[in-house]
Amino acid sequence: MTDPDADAWLGIDLGTQGVRAVAADSAGHLLGAGTAPLTSDRRGERHEQDPDEWWRAVCAAVGRARAAGADPRRIRAVAVDATSGTVTLTDRHGHTVTPALMYDDGRAAAEAEKVNEAGEAQWTRAGYRRMQRSWGLPKLRWLLDRHPRAAADGWRLAHQSDVVNRRLVGHDVPADTSNALKTGADAATVSWPEEVFADLGIPAGMLPALVPPGTVLGEVSAAAAEETGLVAGTPVVAGMTDGCAAQLGSGATAVGSWNSVMGTTLVLKGVTAELVHDPAGVMYSHRSPAGTWLPGGASSVGAGLVAQEFAGADLDRLTAGAAELLPTGLLRYPLVSPGERFPFTAPAAVAFRSREPAGRIEDFAALLQGAAYVERLCFDYADLLGAPATGAVVLTGGATRNPVWNQLRADVLRRPVTLPRHAQPALGMAVLAAAALDGTGGGSTGSTGGGTTGSTGEGRGTGPGAGGALDRAAAAMVRADRTVEPRDPYRSAHDEGYVRLVDLLARRGWLPEVVAAHARERTAS
Repeated sequence: MTDPDADAWLGIDLGTQGVRAVAADSAGHLLGAGTAPLTSDRRGERHEQDPDEWWRAVCAAVGRARAAGADPRRIRAVAVDATSGTVTLTDRHGHTVTPALMYDDGRAAAEAEKVNEAGEAQWTRAGYRRMQRSWGLPKLRWLLDRHPRAAADGWRLAHQSDVVNRRLVGHDVPADTSNALKTGADAATVSWPEEVFADLGIPAGMLPALVPPGTVLGEVSAAAAEETGLVAGTPVVAGMTDGCAAQLGSGATAVGSWNSVMGTTLVLKGVTAELVHDPAGVMYSHRSPAGTWLPGGASSVGAGLVAQEFAGADLDRLTAGAAELLPTGLLRYPLVSPGERFPFTAPAAVAFRSREPAGRIEDFAALLQGAAYVERLCFDYADLLGAPATGAVVLTGGATRNPVWNQLRADVLRRPVTLPRHAQPALGMAVLAAAALDGTGGGSTGSTGGGTTGSTGEGRGTGPGAGGALDRAAAAMVRADRTVEPRDPYRSAHDEGYVRLVDLLARRGWLPEVVAAHARERTAS
């Protein structure tokens, strides 16, 4: 039973294909949800969206959440997540003046080389070593090359979340260090690397101020209240990227815990007390609102290959058949597309099988098993870097709809795995909003930006007890659906198969021997 008078929290998820708004109470009951679509312009490496459409979709999604039962009078705060590395430029009045370059727009290759040359030492200190062409800073430099008068005309950088937060509060807002990470923000010091930006010819006046996630940015303005149906004066909290929001929505907030997302591709995110440095640059870390670190990486292996290879097939029949065959001696490296990103970098990597399958059921079983083996390799890599890799594991993503796959992953990982009931990025933002107003943090900011540095870590959500606030909110609002225990009789066979796949990846020259040796060592322990 839900309490009709209980406080509620609103999370807004700005995704690629649409916006989702979810209201939840402090016990994790979903009170109402709504969605609205977004459109993209994709041509080759180009991926753009109209930033004005984001606000229209937010208003529509919030309206549908209200219609579904979310009472705005109960909502105590709202937080917004957004796609990582999506940027645009705005004029001095906050109106967008360029299309948004989305998270996977790949046109800034030349700019990325300049960014990495200028900031090599800074990016190494930040734990990720190199920026990719799709990251925000190379794309900012790309935009400035095409708009040379931008600084003189008073144009400024804005991330996707900045655009929506500004519309919510009615004035300029600082950027959170999570969404600004790929634009070069130093999450440890909550500052921009000014010397690097000067070398790149990026004027400091174009940059928003910075604050940690969980900082109160302002309140819903009268104009935004009229458009969204929210109550004017509702606090607006600085959010995070969609990946980090999904992690909070899984409940994996305590140090040592992990969220493994098996969707189209595999994404692994954990929680560490200290910043993890990866000399290979395949794992990088966001800063948690709790002051801890969120290391993670994204593989090109995943459930997307099921849709590619078994479209139209009876997946229930294939799954039942696979359950009878697992563990299978057929090994697969199930890349969704050529090239690997995590737990190793190998642009030349391609999917392969150790032999021809006896039939479609065995091939399907080997696909599920191969993805689970790569997931285990990701944990071994995290352990190699010094991250605590033996803590609680929460599984989310589309693959969790397959119970055989869930059991297989528990067996391969040799540990229990938990599946939450309502895991989603929008819920993660509701959790963050609740934690931010828990009362254990510091103050808030009504900053209108205009500088290179915002809070230095004293804002609400990062002060004393902030970690406890986030853990409390996650524990109360993210409800476990079930836990799957590993089956000991399958351990030896999976250990053998896993090491065989590791050896095959190493022989092809894709997996560094130091990583392969560590995986073998952990298997033998």
